[in-house]
Amino acid sequence: MSNQITRRFAAKKIVTAGAAGMAVVAANAAQPNMEDALTHLKGAKESLEKATANKGGHRVAAIKLIDQAMDEVKKGIAAAG
Repeated sequence: MSNQITRRFAAKKIVTAGAAGMAVVAANAAQPNMEDALTHLKGAKESLEKATANKGGHRVAAIKLIDQAMDEVKKGIAAAG
């Protein structure tokens, strides 16, 4: 009886450790959607920078917002890795 309890306890520990290990692997996985978003944001910023400057300040504001968005995406990638 004691051996059976010990084996069950050991099996539960192995399963728990395995699940924890899978969570670590998932957290370190690539972030293709976030990286894709970052690429698109960079492209949008480049397009805005090439646009003529007379946009009532909206072009400059959009560039600043893209910079903020890029920073948040980078932080999200770092948090997942």
